[in-house]
Amino acid sequence: MVNYKDLGLVNSRNMFKKAIDGGFAIPGYNFNNMEQIQAIIRACAETDSPVILQVSKGAREYANQTLLRHMACGAVEMARKDLGSNIPIVLHLDHGDSFEICKSCIETGFSSVMIDGSAHSFEDNIALTKKVVEFAHDHDVTVEGELGVLAGIEDEVSHEKSHYTKPEEVEEFVSRTGVDSLAISIGTSHGAYKFKVKPGDPQPKLRLDILEEVKKRIPGFPIVLHGASSVLPEYVDIINQFGGKMDNAVGVPEDEIRKAAASAVCKVNIDSDGRLVMTAIIRKVFAEKPAEFDPRKYLGPARAELIKMISRKNKEVLGSAGHGAEIFAME
Repeated sequence: MVNYKDLGLVNSRNMFKKAIDGGFAIPGYNFNNMEQIQAIIRACAETDSPVILQVSKGAREYANQTLLRHMACGAVEMARKDLGSNIPIVLHLDHGDSFEICKSCIETGFSSVMIDGSAHSFEDNIALTKKVVEFAHDHDVTVEGELGVLAGIEDEVSHEKSHYTKPEEVEEFVSRTGVDSLAISIGTSHGAYKFKVKPGDPQPKLRLDILEEVKKRIPGFPIVLHGASSVLPEYVDIINQFGGKMDNAVGVPEDEIRKAAASAVCKVNIDSDGRLVMTAIIRKVFAEKPAEFDPRKYLGPARAELIKMISRKNKEVLGSAGHGAEIFAME
C-alpha cells in the first residue's frame, strides 16, 4: 500500500471548498507522457494554480501504473524544489469503470478517484459508487461520481448519445453514495468533435439551467464538468495547415466554461485541448524541418506551447490562478 501523502499529494477536499467559496474552478489536466506533466506542473506553478493531474484507464495502461506513480512523485518534487512552488497537487483516476481499478489506484498512491457508473442503471450506479466511496474514505481518498452520460469518444470512454443529468436524482445519489463531488451532463462532450454544426453556425450553449437547478438541490456541493475542452481553433488550423484532417472539430465555448466556473462547477476537465496543442506544434516542426529526428526538437516546442495554453486557461477561463499557495496552506 502506497499512501499518497508520502508522495506529497493531497486529496481534492480543500481545493473544492475554496473553489466553491471563491467562484472559480480547479483544472483537471490529463497527461500521458513526460512532456505533458512537465508542462502542466510548470504552468500551474507559474500561475500559482492548484491542479489535478488526471490519469485515464487508457493512460495508465499506456504509461505503466508504476511509472505513473513515480512521475507524479517527481512532479511534486519538481514543483517544490525546482520551481519553488507550494501549489497543491492531486493525482486522480479519470473515468474508472470498476471497483477493482479504483482500489488498485488507491493502493498505489492516487489521492482521488472517479468511479463512472453512468452506463449502469440508477440503482446499480449508486451501489457501485457507494462501494468505491467506502473503500476510498477508509484511506482518506476523495471520490467523484457521475450522473448523466456524455457523448463522444476519448480514450476508452465512448457514447453515441448524451443524456442530460436529471436534477431530481442528484440529492438521492449524493446522500446514498457519500461521494465528494459529482460529474454532471449539461451539454459538454468528449473528444475534439463535440457538436455537429455547419460552418458558420453558432456553437450550442451549455444547459446552465440544469446546472442552476442542481445547485439549488445540493447547494455548496462540488460539481464537475467533463469534456470541457474548447477545441481551440488556432491549433486545429495549424494541424490542418500542416497535413492534418480535422474538419468541423468544435468544442465548448470558453465563455460558457467561465459562466459554469462562476456558478457551482468547481472542477473542469481538459484533455483534448492539450492533445491538439502538442499535435499542432509537432506537425508544424515536421513540416518546416523535415530532416529533424531528435524528439527533443519537436516535443520541446510542443511542451512550451502547452505551457502557454494551460497558463492562459488558468488565468482567463477557470480563474484558478493565484489560489495555489492559499489552498496549500489549508492542508
